[in-house]
Amino acid sequence: MQVDHWVSSIIARLFEDATGQILSEDRIWRIETTLTPFCKARNIDTIELLANRIQRASERDLTTDVVDALLNNETSFFRDTGAFAQIADDVLPRLARQRADRRKLRIWSAACSTGQEAYSLAMLFEEQGERWAGWDIEILGTDISRSAINRARDGLYSQFEVQRGLAIRRLLDHFDPVLDQGWRAKPAIGKRITFARHNLVGPPPAGGKFDLILCRNALLYFAPDRRGELLQRLSSAIDGEGMLMLGAGETATGVSDRFVIDSALPSVYRPAGHDRGSGRITNAA
Repeated sequence: MQVDHWVSSIIARLFEDATGQILSEDRIWRIETTLTPFCKARNIDTIELLANRIQRASERDLTTDVVDALLNNETSFFRDTGAFAQIADDVLPRLARQRADRRKLRIWSAACSTGQEAYSLAMLFEEQGERWAGWDIEILGTDISRSAINRARDGLYSQFEVQRGLAIRRLLDHFDPVLDQGWRAKPAIGKRITFARHNLVGPPPAGGKFDLILCRNALLYFAPDRRGELLQRLSSAIDGEGMLMLGAGETATGVSDRFVIDSALPSVYRPAGHDRGSGRITNAA
């Protein structure tokens, strides 16, 4: 199904308006490859007819489904082992020291897709059980994709999905086999996590500020001017000397003055003006 340029432009503009993300030249192919089977499943003859329909105000559900289909839901358990080693060995111990007086942590896994990142965090807390005994740990996983969040809430993953990032010991410790379906997260890790739909172009989730925000591999898909806006919203959601972790190929440096990079931890940023680990506000030079 060949897609005309004007059709691609309509869909790409709709996608950006809805999500803040751009379908750049190297991603525009997703329109044809993703929406051809999408149209077939809904008995829509061409992507051109689909484009005409989603421009109507009455087709909101169809528009939501189109946006959902075009989202990149690539994820895996413990994605980027180096990043999770930092979280386990450096980030969580630092947070344990900083929040020792209140013994409570709130963590936001933003753009979490089908939830593997949030479950990976919950596994770390289970595995560091003695350190976190008596603590109140809240993990919020959010994504704009309705289908992805529904899957995350269900906590059921195929054999292929659990093989991506989970060693057999971790799999057996934290998941139960479901006959002919795959593996479901055990209640011990699921109880720490709440999943909700959230659009990163909107205000941060309600419920208070976060001690750690993971927003990895999402910034790459935003237009340059929107990256600064997103980082500003993320900075408003961080509690005091909390931390933001971006993906390995992303940076806040030169994009936003709301964050400074943590010299000890690659990919980790702190709100500008907070002295690391102390919570004191420092004078700007």
